[in-house]
Amino acid sequence: MTIPSQHAARIVDPKAYADGSIYETYKWLRRNDPLGWVRDAAYDPFRVVTRYQDVQEISRQNQLFHNGPNAVLTSIASKKKMQEITGGNSSPIKSLVDMDPPQHEKYRSLTSSWFQPGNLRNFEGSIRTIARALVADMLATGGECDFAKVVSFRYPLLVIMLILGLPPEDEALMLKLTQEMFGSTDPELNARGNSTLSIKDDDAKLDLSAITAMMQYFDKLTAERRASPTSDLASVIANARIDGEPIPYLEMMGYYVISATAGHDTTSASTGGAMWALAENPGEFAKLKADPSLLSGLVDEAIRWTTPVKHFMRRAVEDTEVGGIPVARDDWLMLCYGSANRDDDAFPDPDSFRIDRKPNRHVAFGYGAHLCLGQYLGRLEMRILFEELLPHLKSVELAGPPAMSEALFVNGPKRVPIRFTPN
Repeated sequence: MTIPSQHAARIVDPKAYADGSIYETYKWLRRNDPLGWVRDAAYDPFRVVTRYQDVQEISRQNQLFHNGPNAVLTSIASKKKMQEITGGNSSPIKSLVDMDPPQHEKYRSLTSSWFQPGNLRNFEGSIRTIARALVADMLATGGECDFAKVVSFRYPLLVIMLILGLPPEDEALMLKLTQEMFGSTDPELNARGNSTLSIKDDDAKLDLSAITAMMQYFDKLTAERRASPTSDLASVIANARIDGEPIPYLEMMGYYVISATAGHDTTSASTGGAMWALAENPGEFAKLKADPSLLSGLVDEAIRWTTPVKHFMRRAVEDTEVGGIPVARDDWLMLCYGSANRDDDAFPDPDSFRIDRKPNRHVAFGYGAHLCLGQYLGRLEMRILFEELLPHLKSVELAGPPAMSEALFVNGPKRVPIRFTPN
């Protein structure tokens, strides 16, 4: 059936993801229409998948449900405009999230060893040095700051720049471009500074300036790493080969961009979300101070609670069913991770933030073949940061209204004003 207009409008409204009203829609859909249709003139019709078990079922069957050619909800106007600009492609790059078998496995294997715990241990010392420096910056504010700006925006970015091998002096540029890419519908984050920016206006407002600038940056880096390879991830990407041939340009750019942006924005959101939740839940903060072994629980609960990646799209390649509901070939499906992670059939009391939640089998990193390559890095970064920060904090509370970014795809805290008492 077609989802009622009130709920369908929220699904495609970036503001609903900022003010939290999207969770009311998710709850209604899980109970009443878990695979309902959104029929909006701006988009090709698509189903909204809201139950935890259904998101898992679709995610584990990557031969049956494909990502390409559009793994993110994209308006008809935007796809048309993009095809005009690129000469037929519906995206300016091609990344792992857009790939299907067997291409996906080949490209994923190029860097999968880099993001495994064994290799990440080589970076722990350097990551801890970055964390300590940012904790010092926070403590130097004198007891009140915007945690997002002082810590959570910067920390994951500096870590992924370290791994890619980018110079620290490029931090400001990379932060600007990353926020403009994922914050294109947020008036405070997008490049144009629009007071309102609806993705229904893509035909007129499609702005590729951030991704174009990022591609120019990585073009130059590729030339440098091909001429003089080093031991960093950028050298791996620049010199990678698939089936004996250098990887094509769009795929190479996709690899750089997803490494730089997904490695930053998602962990930034979860880190800011962790501090926001602790400031709002003094009982959980006290619990963590009394028992630091709960830190791993804090990390996973913050990731579940925030769920930075709100959706990916899948297309059924043959007739099937999901959760007992018929799905036809070529049906387009939105996997709503934020809904799955608040499904009370999977998580008791899902709207409460509990650092001792067990089990906590959230799907914030996806599931199945497309499980996020950076999941171990994200958890490692958050653990190290809070290991360094918590011993310095006696108390923490919100110092003003926090705010989430207005975005359908990746969103998280853009302001987390806190007041803290240092030890």
